[in-house]
Amino acid sequence: MVYRSHVNGILRLKDVGQKVTLIGWVQRKRNLGSLMFIDLRDRSGIVQLMIKDPTKVPDVKHEYLIQVQGVVTKKAVANTSLATGEIEVEVTTFKVLNEADVLPLIVDDVTDAGEDIRLQYRYLDLRRRPMQDILITRSKIMQAFHVFFAKHDFTNIETPLLTLSTPGGARDFLVPSRLTPGSFYALPQSPQIYKQLLMIGGLERYYQIARCFRDEDLRADRQPDFTQIDVEASFLTQDEFLSFMEEAIREVFKTVKGIHLPQPFPRLSYETAMALYGTDKPDLRFDLPLSSIPLILKQAYEKAGFESSNLKGLKLPNAGGNLSRKVLDEWVTFVKPFGIKGLVTFKLEQGQIQSSFLKFVAPESVQELSRLLDLKVGDVYLVASHADLNVLNTAMGILRTKAAKLLNIIDEKKMAIAWVTDFPLFDTNEEGHLVAAHHPFTRPQDQHLSILNTQPKKVLAQAYDLVINGYEAGGGSMRIYDKEVQKQIFSLLGMTEEAIQKKFGWFIQAFNYGTPPHGGIAFGLDRLTMILTGTDNIKDVIAFPKNLKMVGLLEGTPNTVETKQLDELSIQVKEKK
Repeated sequence: MVYRSHVNGILRLKDVGQKVTLIGWVQRKRNLGSLMFIDLRDRSGIVQLMIKDPTKVPDVKHEYLIQVQGVVTKKAVANTSLATGEIEVEVTTFKVLNEADVLPLIVDDVTDAGEDIRLQYRYLDLRRRPMQDILITRSKIMQAFHVFFAKHDFTNIETPLLTLSTPGGARDFLVPSRLTPGSFYALPQSPQIYKQLLMIGGLERYYQIARCFRDEDLRADRQPDFTQIDVEASFLTQDEFLSFMEEAIREVFKTVKGIHLPQPFPRLSYETAMALYGTDKPDLRFDLPLSSIPLILKQAYEKAGFESSNLKGLKLPNAGGNLSRKVLDEWVTFVKPFGIKGLVTFKLEQGQIQSSFLKFVAPESVQELSRLLDLKVGDVYLVASHADLNVLNTAMGILRTKAAKLLNIIDEKKMAIAWVTDFPLFDTNEEGHLVAAHHPFTRPQDQHLSILNTQPKKVLAQAYDLVINGYEAGGGSMRIYDKEVQKQIFSLLGMTEEAIQKKFGWFIQAFNYGTPPHGGIAFGLDRLTMILTGTDNIKDVIAFPKNLKMVGLLEGTPNTVETKQLDELSIQVKEKK
């Protein structure tokens, strides 16, 4: 006998009268004495079994694996909450294939288990329909990318997982070499250098669903090993390349979820994004822009003796009823770790602007301030200051999102997508030295090449991020293909010729042989899956993730190894002091 003739979730009224063989797990059981009903679950869904004489079948419990034969019959009363709810299977043969111990978690759409238990018994957690739906969506996203890139003549090429360590950015995971004691491979943080070499190699259009590794502190949207849709193409301008990638993303969203995204995607410069939203990955599902402050308020801040070099405002329409003193005090506490000492609040009540801060505003300027702030009854206007504009933007950007959640103005069904472009080419580290804002192979904008050496902080990059609902879903840049420009960049980053040769010599040598103009992007598969499935936790979209301590609770990783293995690798473990 075959294991099954049908999967459970496809049976409908058209199958009434048909003999079927089914297999699955016991989702729930109801024994009424003269009748017993079992909800039988497999990946396709649930079907109800009806046993007319419960005494003739073995006693079964939750998650027992059973096989039955029977006849599909029409229910007297349909269950409208179930896809198979109009039918049931009257069982004629019943067999227990495998028993199950008492479960450490509830296997159902909603479970009572904490995250650690779910990760420790991940194989049980994966039986739950929401988890299976997420992983099926993830698979469909990959399939849609494969179809799109194959249609447009991209070649799917794998790059090495054992590669060269290039210090800088996140820490590398290192792999010791047994045959060369004292030497190490690194697991790739991305296929960056290899995909550029593929362009130099004349492949022209490459993509890969690439596994990447970064040894960094974890958070809700980060894992040590993750997956990106890696893309590189030659002979396309930035505008052409972005249009191409828009087409790919539109195709994926339409294929996987039937979502139709705008054409073209909106674009924001980095400067505009920071000024209006305080972040380079703004959530555009709601309209709460940050605003510059009228001169009257700046003068009031100076009069009060407060920090006034940088001021930002946030107007919250019709928020008065939601912003109690307690909430405002919580927000003040919330922004303090950013160095924001307080929030000044303005409201309009009985036609007059109200604020304890008005004592620092000249009486003749109060009416003008009211006009400039454009407050309506119920509106609240918040002001903060900080000496560092970047710190102020970050704090107010996060507060903007916090306010939107409190006011319940985020449209959870909306997909707000945009490119953020025109990033600075350089940033500065704590010592005040120039560092690459993206990576050292990012091409400067052509109009800024003339000021590269003289005004490097003003140079903008041909770099871009794709932002969806406040997540950076992808990022990339056009690449330097001129070896003289590459030398300039390395020089500005303070790299000696010896350092260049040690870190990138084998890569830079390839620039001597007719490098084509090229650029690329990497889309985060994990983040795209989070967005399309509505979860805010990256562990939900990965079959076997690590926890925030980078521990695999299921298999117990990382673990110690035998001394013999360490000796073979010429490694001695020192206890951490």
